[in-house]
Amino acid sequence: MKTTEESLQIRNHLLECMENALIEEDEEKRAALLTVTVVGGGPTGVELAGALSEMKRYILPKDYPEIDFSLMKIYLIEASDRILSAMSAMSEKSSEASTKFLENLGVKVKTNTLVEDYDGSALTIKGQDSIQSNTMIWAAGVIGNAVDGLSDVYQNGRVIVNDNCEVIGYESIYAIGDVTLMITEDFPKGHPQVAQVAMQQAEFLTKKLLRKQEFKGSFEYKDLGSMATIGRSKAVADIAKFHFNGFFVWLFWLFVHLMNILGVKNKLFIFIDWMWYYISFNQSLRLLIKPKKSPN
Repeated sequence: MKTTEESLQIRNHLLECMENALIEEDEEKRAALLTVTVVGGGPTGVELAGALSEMKRYILPKDYPEIDFSLMKIYLIEASDRILSAMSAMSEKSSEASTKFLENLGVKVKTNTLVEDYDGSALTIKGQDSIQSNTMIWAAGVIGNAVDGLSDVYQNGRVIVNDNCEVIGYESIYAIGDVTLMITEDFPKGHPQVAQVAMQQAEFLTKKLLRKQEFKGSFEYKDLGSMATIGRSKAVADIAKFHFNGFFVWLFWLFVHLMNILGVKNKLFIFIDWMWYYISFNQSLRLLIKPKKSPN
């Protein structure tokens, strides 16, 4: 999910599944319509699973009282041995707290589980029974498109760069962000694929290119901390090698995201919307919104 249009497509699909579950008489097909799988246990997957569980508990029963939502299942599937493995060095505690929060919300967390295929109605899982689900949301990350002529510098789908962000084996070709793999002593598997890495690399490379002759030094990533919200009043954070979780971390997460929104007017409207949702346990505008098709 990279655009507003794609988020609307996910939202429309979920509501259509609820509509179809209302009239579906076959129990197995109805169960598949009421099963949502989120693949990828990073911050995106954890936050999505938490939001979906809150929709199941507070939102959907108001709109579809005919459906027994105790039958609705939400899976969070992660290939590694724990969720939030991409967070900082203290992430074991964040993983444990997040898993506990999600399980209390009714999410089935499955680690060490590798998805091999999805045909639109069933997830094929390596060494386990398949999961029948009409909704699969991929949150396990993406890889950049390979660049012609640079196929020899790729490892695990990422371009290998040195500590100056320069592609290994080439001069004056630079790469930054998720597409790069910079192996250092502190990050033997490369830096985490998060926005802060790309932002810091961009700032470093800008200074290097503008002052190329006099610039000295190499890129060093400064971990400013990691945060993830699991749901209402539930969040985890790893900051300066300390772990935090709970209500006050959730408030801090809201504050950080609110401050990053452009414009005072936008900040105010979003803050009011968040407060209304928190007080009323409700969200507005659940109509199916689809873009108008242009004439041929």
